[in-house]
Amino acid sequence: MPYHAKEKKANKKKIMKKKVVKKTKKTKGLSLAQKNKLKEHSKHHTAKHMTMMRNMMKGGVSFAKAHQLAKKVVGK
Repeated sequence: MPYHAKEKKANKKKIMKKKVVKKTKKTKGLSLAQKNKLKEHSKHHTAKHMTMMRNMMKGGVSFAKAHQLAKKVVGK
């Protein structure tokens, strides 16, 4: 029998295993320090820029990374 041929199993039932689902990291909101930093930051940027940053930070992205991405996508 060639090495790549599969053996046939005689009427064995497959045992179904439960899949483990990993929970994603969800934050309830922004911390007070983050809110204060965004408020100060909003003096120099548009509402669209700030909304994008806020949404990304709620998803767990850091302030600096959110700012870089918002500048790239939305602009100042």
